[in-house]
Amino acid sequence: MHSIVLFYKYVPIENPQLEMARQRAALEILGIKGRFIIAEEGINGTGEGTTEAIQKYVEWMKSQRMYKHVHWKLSPGTGDCFPKLSVKVRKEIVSLHLGEEGDVNPNVLTGTHLPPHELDKWYKEGKDFYIVDMRNDYELESGKFDGTIFPGLKNFRDLREKIDELADLKDKTVLTVCTGGVRCEKASGFLKKEGFKDVYQLDGGIVSYMAQFPGQNFKGSLYVFDKRKTMHFDSPENHTVIGKCYHCGTSSEIYRDCVNTSCHRHYIACDECSGADENLICCSRECRNAVEQKLAKA
Repeated sequence: MHSIVLFYKYVPIENPQLEMARQRAALEILGIKGRFIIAEEGINGTGEGTTEAIQKYVEWMKSQRMYKHVHWKLSPGTGDCFPKLSVKVRKEIVSLHLGEEGDVNPNVLTGTHLPPHELDKWYKEGKDFYIVDMRNDYELESGKFDGTIFPGLKNFRDLREKIDELADLKDKTVLTVCTGGVRCEKASGFLKKEGFKDVYQLDGGIVSYMAQFPGQNFKGSLYVFDKRKTMHFDSPENHTVIGKCYHCGTSSEIYRDCVNTSCHRHYIACDECSGADENLICCSRECRNAVEQKLAKA
């Protein structure tokens, strides 16, 4: 059996290069593949290995004082969700690109963590609050919370330019959500820095809420950054597909990549509209024409 682990931790790391080497050594020994980012501000990772290997990795991390109190998210794997192991050093573990003057340190400024059971309570009590989704636009196409407000992010770093879209919520109760929580640590802190009065973040991200309350309030599937593309916890008979084929509008949650190298749009398309030729999976007639011209010249 295989398992997937998703986690992050904002914690000062004095020597990211050294920590990268330590992480790579441990992950290679355990045979874990995935993507891990190290920065002076912390670590962000997702990987897959045998269930035993993932458990050993989590235990090794927990044994270190700097990685205590990490919210570990575990889910079933397939054995081939990641093609290889990537461990890199970056300036940020999630890129908001605010620059040194505008940078948000989640260890100093961030929204109040709201556990999934408290969000469920908010829904049941009819609390007046607003969910703001901090994911990229294509991620929402397969699933989102009821009543979601979306500022229109193509990339997380767009938040600085899109902040005015949320101006009416400055005096409201705002709950930021994202896949596993790492983006919301910075996003909620940024909102507070911009004068938002009552800001929360969903503790453990959408995946943690879905695991505890499958099929409730979050409708559809959660987009994930591995070969699975999407995941959900409710049973097939109770699962609701909210995604629509980009071409014909048929219910679907199958993601494709436009093969036009100048586009590479990530979008949902049904099998019929995608066709049998993977070389011609395109998001538009313009992209298809461009690809056909390149293939004709090859």
